[in-house]
Amino acid sequence: NTPGAQGKTPWRLSPSLFRRRRPARSGMAPRLQLEKAAWRWTETVPPEEVTQEHIEAAYRIGLEPCQRGVCRRNCRGNPNCLVGIGEHVWLGEIDENSFHNIDDPNSERRKKNAFVGLTNLGATCYVNTFLQMWFLNLELRQALYLCPSTCGEYVTGEDYEPQTICEHLQYLFALLQNSNRRYIDPSGFVKALGLDTGQQQDAQEFSKLFMSLLEDTLSKQKNPDVRNIVQKQFCGEYAYVTVCNQCGRESKLVSKFYELELNIQGHKQLTDCITEFLKEEKLEGDNRYFCETCQSKQNATRKIRLLSLPCTLNLQLMRFVFDRQTGHKKKLNTYIGFSELLDMEPFMEQKDGVYIYELSAVLIHRGVSAYSGHYIAHVKDPQTGEWYKFNDEDIEKMEGKKLQLGIEEDLEPSKSQTRKPKCGKGTHCSRNAYMLVYRLQTREKSLTAEVPITLKCHLLYHVLVEMYMFVSVHFFPGCPYEFVSLEWLQKWLDESAPPKPIDNTACLCSHGKLHPDKISIMKRISEYVADYFYRRYGGGPRLNALCKDCVVERCRILRLKNQLNEDYKTVTNLLKITVKGNDGFWVGKSSLRSWRQLALEQLNEQDDDADQSNGKMNGDAQNKGSYESNEEKREEEEELNFNEDLVCPHGDLCISENERRVVSKEAWKKLKQYFPKAPEFPNSRECCSQCKILEREGEENEALHKMMACEQKTALQNLFQDKCRPCLGSWPQETDELYIVSQFFVEEWRKFVSRRPTRCSPVSSVGNSALLCPHGGLMFTFASMTKEDSKLIALIWPSEWEAIQKLFVVDHVIKIIRMQTSETSPESTLFDSEPKLCPECREGLLCQQQRDLREYTQATIYVHKVVDNKKVMKEAAPELNVSSSEAEEEREEVKPEGEQDPDFNQTNGGAKRQKISHQNYIVYQKQGIRRSTRHRKVRGEKALLVSANQTLKELKIQIMHAFSVAPFDQNLSIDGKILNDDTATLGALGVIPESVILLKADEPIADYAAMDDVMQGKEDLIITL
Repeated sequence: NTPGAQGKTPWRLSPSLFRRRRPARSGMAPRLQLEKAAWRWTETVPPEEVTQEHIEAAYRIGLEPCQRGVCRRNCRGNPNCLVGIGEHVWLGEIDENSFHNIDDPNSERRKKNAFVGLTNLGATCYVNTFLQMWFLNLELRQALYLCPSTCGEYVTGEDYEPQTICEHLQYLFALLQNSNRRYIDPSGFVKALGLDTGQQQDAQEFSKLFMSLLEDTLSKQKNPDVRNIVQKQFCGEYAYVTVCNQCGRESKLVSKFYELELNIQGHKQLTDCITEFLKEEKLEGDNRYFCETCQSKQNATRKIRLLSLPCTLNLQLMRFVFDRQTGHKKKLNTYIGFSELLDMEPFMEQKDGVYIYELSAVLIHRGVSAYSGHYIAHVKDPQTGEWYKFNDEDIEKMEGKKLQLGIEEDLEPSKSQTRKPKCGKGTHCSRNAYMLVYRLQTREKSLTAEVPITLKCHLLYHVLVEMYMFVSVHFFPGCPYEFVSLEWLQKWLDESAPPKPIDNTACLCSHGKLHPDKISIMKRISEYVADYFYRRYGGGPRLNALCKDCVVERCRILRLKNQLNEDYKTVTNLLKITVKGNDGFWVGKSSLRSWRQLALEQLNEQDDDADQSNGKMNGDAQNKGSYESNEEKREEEEELNFNEDLVCPHGDLCISENERRVVSKEAWKKLKQYFPKAPEFPNSRECCSQCKILEREGEENEALHKMMACEQKTALQNLFQDKCRPCLGSWPQETDELYIVSQFFVEEWRKFVSRRPTRCSPVSSVGNSALLCPHGGLMFTFASMTKEDSKLIALIWPSEWEAIQKLFVVDHVIKIIRMQTSETSPESTLFDSEPKLCPECREGLLCQQQRDLREYTQATIYVHKVVDNKKVMKEAAPELNVSSSEAEEEREEVKPEGEQDPDFNQTNGGAKRQKISHQNYIVYQKQGIRRSTRHRKVRGEKALLVSANQTLKELKIQIMHAFSVAPFDQNLSIDGKILNDDTATLGALGVIPESVILLKADEPIADYAAMDDVMQGKEDLIITL
């Protein structure tokens, strides 16, 4: 009855055969206890006395094999345990019940009228949720069953292998429908898609890509019911409609959709999300629409119109959004309410159809992060109307045919403290639901999807042909044996894909044999079985020899570990002895303080290397593991080893005697046992001569730096002390030109001169290139240098500039020149700069700054409550009571390209310069005094954290909590502009960071219960920042 070398005869093993061949045992020690027991002999056996018996004990050759029925999971510490490695998949192939009768029928057998679960292969829970949802779409399942197989009708058993995505999905659906197991393994389907089982993908992106792939594959089918199933079930149409405000011309672009992506930020109901999706968008300003009729750009409105809806309506809730502040995705834990019945008629362009949908599935993401968590699905059985929760292998039936989401919302803590809203009958709310699936309500009877006869034949022989008996029965005591990895054996017994060639390279020691530390992931098989494996699958190298060298080395290390504590006491006593003469050795004080820890880490290094190489031996992860191991080794090499703390950069003895001490010969001998490669320096050894020379040069450099600092401080005394500084706002009469340097240069130079000239390098270059654009032009206007850009530059007197040119390297000369057209008219003063202003780069800089002000998150604004219809008393808020000239200048806006700059107009030719009066700038900056641009809070004012995409309505909710003023009693304004569009965002309304919004409240609410109702109803809209 033994199959041939090719294993073409499928046959079944009798469970009693295992009981006869395997002796029973009374229990198994944990893996750590097995590890300790395997090396216990090292306590009494020195390395030089290791024998073959000790080597076999280290490799655990004598451990008893485990017996089926007694050992329920594989013992990784026992290389002779061949139970629980996947043999149950095919052991009862013909009669699956025989296997369940042997092991644990209550935990492994599928219960009556229950669904079959799917194994999580590592991070594939998101795939499992979609598979279960698609499986319960009976129309899709029936259409897939009608797909003809590319292998033909008569291919069965080991010869059948699904070829296309449709066949893999068809085969998986058949297993979910007919399997007698509680759960099945979807490895074949996952591998066919090329998914990484160890990395969690974007679930929403996976749904889109797979539907596109499935539709493309089915488009080649001849049967129209199969070819068009994706379009019939999931495809709808909408149109992008643009209407010209001038002529009324309507432009329509029709597009298909398979799911609607709904923004949930700022909403609490599903219908609100759909309404926002369809709302009109105004095309104005730079975003105007080019009208074909008007033949010009015109203001227009654009919106989406729903033309048709599919039988299955997929609604993607966009919980995972990009956070501009962190640069990563984040999850929105916002509660969204939805009903079990959804009427889509109000959202349709044509109102003459039936658009009542029933909730059929809710896909849940557990966890607060967008990059991790767990996916489950709540799906309704279309035949019984009962709800089930699908959680990988575990499937739970909901009681009373009701959807129950309550427990899912409490499993993971949320950063938001928003209270869960109350839900009425037939409605639900969730902060973890990321996809809602609705089915068109119909009175038709639900169809029944039957597995075709040809597919049932494939299911009958879906197990591997190779017999587990080869591994267990043909292993007799005393016969030659070899080792093969547990991972490869599991893949060999895996039904989803043929095994790869055997790869044992990851478990080899430096001597080319099996590493003793790898025995926990290896299994011992007979030479007969090994010949069969290598003949059929190939690979290598074959592991048929035990490594004595590694066992001896491990014995030495373990004995040193046990001896370490005693040696530590001995060395401590030896260090108390005073060394006389030149009989001692130099040892670093840092090494002496931590030598026991260093010794322990060095002894564990071999174990650490083994752990780092425990990558997948038959997968693609080996190279990655090797790369990470090399990175860790490089980091470890950068750390100092024992006695390297007294080695100078030239490899000789360091010159600092404070960092080392002399120890006796006896103490050094003990230390050398643990650190044989440590650098050795007798106390008669001279210090490094090169280090002595460098020390003398360092002292000379310190003196030179002190002299340089003193010279520079004397030459630039006023610049150093920040005294008598020129000011552009009030131009000094004694000069017609001022020079400019970077404020960063001045600050760095002051640090060198005042703080530590002996410990840091002197400043050598002015570095004015930072103030210029790539074209060599100046980036600042005269006006900006008197106001917001004044903190970036430092003004230099001509006499100081002469000193700077002598003391530093000047890369670019930047200066401001005063010019007068008439001596009798000082108001006609002109200013010019060298180099000239670069208008393009300056305008680009201003545009970027304005864009940054409109795209912010977690910025602070101030809300000031107005009393008696006035602003604020001058004594309370002087910032809000500027003079008329100040107010006029503060209202200045960035001039578009082409307009003249009022401060100084520098065209490409530089010929025309506009007159200005320096008196206008005294308001902003007085002589030697810089006005602070930071807002100062006053009484009656509160700071709020907001985002640019936050609506005015949401801001009013925040103000309600801060000032106890209901939204409908709030009158808000900023810079004289009334804010009344509740749907507009703060960025669109011109609210920028540090803005001050004035709040004037109407008469207070007498009924505070009404305010509580408002707060209760709007609480979940508050954005937690």
